[in-house]
Formats: sequence, structure tokens, C-alpha cells
Amino acid sequence: MDSVIGHRGAAALAPENTLAGIQKAADLGLKWIELDVTLLGDGSAVMFHDSTMSRTTSASGHLKRKNLDQVAVLDAGSWFSEAFAGEKVPTLIEALTLIKKLNLGLNLELKPNRCDLKLLVEEVVAALEAADFPEDQLLVSSFNHKALVLYRAKADSRIGCLFESLPRNWKHKAKQVDAKTIHLNGKKLKEKKAQEIKTAGYELYCYTVNEKDMADRLRGWGVDGVFTDNPSLIG
Repeated sequence: MDSVIGHRGAAALAPENTLAGIQKAADLGLKWIELDVTLLGDGSAVMFHDSTMSRTTSASGHLKRKNLDQVAVLDAGSWFSEAFAGEKVPTLIEALTLIKKLNLGLNLELKPNRCDLKLLVEEVVAALEAADFPEDQLLVSSFNHKALVLYRAKADSRIGCLFESLPRNWKHKAKQVDAKTIHLNGKKLKEKKAQEIKTAGYELYCYTVNEKDMADRLRGWGVDGVFTDNPSLIG
């Protein structure tokens, strides 16, 4: 990945997990972005973070109770600003198509949101194949270790283990899925843990870093890159 990765596109500058957010990240000159993929009730793979619709769309209710026809007509931009009114919740294939066209790298985070993990993995693998998405431009991550185990059984993509803070058994989990990267909350990371990860041979990335002094401190500890909502603040 890169030293600066756009979080959910460029979440401070455009509505998260949207095509507009992907385009904004590209316009800013970013090389990599991070987005969330989850399933609706009908098994459709869409770019969405939460388990409910209300924070970032014109609807309410749980994703599990929605189908693609219902979600396709929602406004996923007005909550952010009127400039993005009418922005839609993209399907995974729509997002992959634009990302590939813009030549961006993608950290795709698997967000179960209580959906069927096996189906989530199957839908993601199928969409990546359908989009002919380049392996060298892809990294798949998740907080859900079972999702990563299922994904590894189906695909050869690079995998990142995502943790709030580093668990004692992190090396076992990383080896189990042949992970290449470890992703941690930048606010909770200690220098000693950063050194432990780097010494073990893993790349280390931290989220969500929106202050330059934190980014500089983490880089000083050997962190390879940071996820940020606003790349212009990081430098």
C-alpha cells in the first residue's frame, strides 16, 4: 500500500464509501483508498460501513431488511452536504470498475454486519474476478478473523489483519491467513508494539489518523502508512 490511504474514500471531503468519494481521493492524488463492503438482505454486495441505513442515507432500518432495488434509489450524499445530493450507495462491482479505471489501489474491508460470512466472501471473490481487478492493487482486511480465514481459502490476495489493539495471539492469527499487513488504531498503538510487528516482518498501518503530529510520530515508530479522512492534513 502507500504511506497515505484515503479512509472510506476521502471521508472528510466527500460522502464515505461512494463513487464521489473514490473520485475525490483520485483528484487529491492518492494512490490507495480503503472502502467497506457488506451484504444487503438479498445478498447484494454494496459499499457500506454501518449495519443500519440511517447515518449515511435517506432511509432507516437494518441492511438485512433491504434489497438492492430499495437501496439503489436512496440518497447517500445529502447527509454529508447538498453538493452531494443524489449520490448513491454503490454496488461492489460499480466501485471496483471506477477504482480500476482511476488506477487506484484498494484496501477492501470485509464488514459482516451480521450477514452470512460465507456468502460475503463468495460475493467479493466473484466481483473481483468479474472486474478483473489487479491483485497487486488489492489488499483485503477485516476485524472478523473468520471472514479472513474463509477469504484465504478462496483467494490469493494479500490480507491484512485488522485489530483495535494488538491481541496476544496476533502472530497466530496473522500466520493462519498468511497476512502481509497488520492494521491498528493509531491512538492505541505503543512504540514497543510497533517494533514487535515490524521485527516480525509485517507491514504496519494505522487508522484513523487526521492529525499531522500523530502521523509523524507513528512514522517515526516505523509505521508504513496511515488511513486518513483528510489527506491534506497529513502531508
